Amino acid sequence: MTTRVAIVGGTGKLGRIICDVLAAEADYDVAAVLTSRSPLTDLDGADLVIDASVPAVSIDIVRAAAERGIDIIVGTSGWSAERIALVRPAIQASGIAALFVPNFSLGSVLGSAIAAAAAPFFPSVEIIEAHRETKIDSPSGTAVRTAELIADARREVGPVAAPHVDQRARGQQVASIPVHSLRRPGVVARQETVLSGPGESLTIVHDTVEPAQAYGPGIRLALGAVRDLRGVTVGLDSLIDIGIGRPVPGDVGDGGVDDGGAPGQVARATGV
Repeated sequence: MTTRVAIVGGTGKLGRIICDVLAAEADYDVAAVLTSRSPLTDLDGADLVIDASVPAVSIDIVRAAAERGIDIIVGTSGWSAERIALVRPAIQASGIAALFVPNFSLGSVLGSAIAAAAAPFFPSVEIIEAHRETKIDSPSGTAVRTAELIADARREVGPVAAPHVDQRARGQQVASIPVHSLRRPGVVARQETVLSGPGESLTIVHDTVEPAQAYGPGIRLALGAVRDLRGVTVGLDSLIDIGIGRPVPGDVGDGGVDDGGAPGQVARATGV
């Protein structure tokens, strides 16, 4: 059976990558390609919505999918736990699956999971993320997700030590973790999580080098998983067994299902 897909933001960078992935999959048909300004009635008749739009309209797209009873994969940035809470009742009432994916890169997912596993052992954690200058939101959805995972992993030991956060140069606090956003040419996506303790530090770095190669496996993973989900699921980490000893929390309370270097991306951890 062919799944009819409506892609919102299908003409953007991520949207075009998603279209290419779907074109190579025999069981999917791109029924509609919408821009951020398209009427939401264009979603009618789809079996699956993929949102790769912009944060300002993403919440309306999720609500429209819920109203129509259509499963949705949300690849748009800007979805914090607080924002997801705004649409959770509509998603639950409709019975659809809503999979929120801050980053389709499996290497990025692994980097965030490693940071969360290490976080209880270091009193100080800060995140530095960089994207091209055309990215309109900050902090990135990946940084928000990483911070939320770190805060969850530190529930027993308490929030991180973050002095002088009243000063604007200290970054924006997300779940108590200072996040610093860079927007500059010459970079695709990069995140550093710096964990520090007395006499030492650990830096976990992920670089996206070639988005089409880096995101393809994660997009296919999301496509295969969403049909078996219900309610809200957050992050590809909720779909895979990362297997690093400490379980990494997902957001699968509604009944969802909570390689050394992938093509197109670089991940590394350094200790000082």
